[in-house]
Amino acid sequence: MTHAIPVHDYIRSDPFEVATCWQHGLTEPTALPATSRTPREALEAAILPALVEGPCYVTFSGGRDSSAVLAVATDLARRKGLPDPVPVTRVYPDLPESDETEWQELVVSHLRIENWLRLEFTEDETDLIGPAARLSIRQHGILWPPALHSHGLVYRHLSGGAMLTGEGGDAVLDARRITPLTLLRRRRRATRRLWSDAAKALAPAPVRRRQIARDLEVSDPQLWLRPDVARRHERLAAADEAKQPLRYDNATWWINSRRFWATMTTNQSLIASTYGVRTADPLLDAGFLAALAHAGGIWGFNGRTSTMKALFSDLLPPALLARRTKASFNNAYSGRYTREFATAWDGTGVDTELVDPEALRAMWLSDTPTMSTAMLLHQAWLASQSES
Repeated sequence: MTHAIPVHDYIRSDPFEVATCWQHGLTEPTALPATSRTPREALEAAILPALVEGPCYVTFSGGRDSSAVLAVATDLARRKGLPDPVPVTRVYPDLPESDETEWQELVVSHLRIENWLRLEFTEDETDLIGPAARLSIRQHGILWPPALHSHGLVYRHLSGGAMLTGEGGDAVLDARRITPLTLLRRRRRATRRLWSDAAKALAPAPVRRRQIARDLEVSDPQLWLRPDVARRHERLAAADEAKQPLRYDNATWWINSRRFWATMTTNQSLIASTYGVRTADPLLDAGFLAALAHAGGIWGFNGRTSTMKALFSDLLPPALLARRTKASFNNAYSGRYTREFATAWDGTGVDTELVDPEALRAMWLSDTPTMSTAMLLHQAWLASQSES
């Protein structure tokens, strides 16, 4: 059973944001607040309400972020005499590139977890315009991030309660702009790549903006965008990234100002609430960010693995802390429903001043689909429904 909520509560995207599938911009900067908590204490404070109000679930892929949240929540629950959180895992038997069973079982065994909810999805159930997504798009409209429209397939298996996620882990636990300088200061072997990265970190903001824009053009070309639209996207994204402060503590607190986090957490919580589920992203919690910033000080940690070891080495196995691989889930969202629609699509329903329809169709039908075209897919599909 779901409950309708007012659609105007969602944070909506404008046509440019739909075309680029991105949320540019930063909120007004605020000063890093003082805190006496350690990062672990702050993370536990962010997690505790979900455990107390229960039942508590954790989205669990076997990656480092979701494993960290699950480990801290499990340890906290046992110390407080509360029920263990339940890891919830999406399983795609038809997509071997998404298989993380080995890592998942390593963590579940290490934490001695007995209750594990594994949900199998077959027959393109999580396709971006599969039956479940279509129902959600009709009910809630076009949203960022677009994968939210498949989350109901998970929420409907829960008994209310709270769902903790590992969202934000890549941004919060990874290296900062200052990290190459930190490694040199700590006498890490100075390779040519490290010296180059250190020079980029110290470059003036206009130089860093141009470099980041060039890197985006090469690493993430959005060929379905009109050339002037693509350049504007790269310019805005680079301008945001170039504002990252140099010091680790200030750069960590600065993450809190990125506009897309507020959009994600708001839209995610509203979708979940229609299933009676509350969501929380403890790695993005302001108290945790502040505590992590103070713990890292000016220079911070030596990188992602160093940060994981500093925060979670007493809870997670060493192999997981140092894990560098990631599974791919893009094909979980682009199946036969997307291909059938793209093949028959007449090019209408999207803003052709922003987008080249033929290039867009080619991306939808490619063997390497990208989520960056997902909002346009929702937009075109929704328009086709109003015409039929």
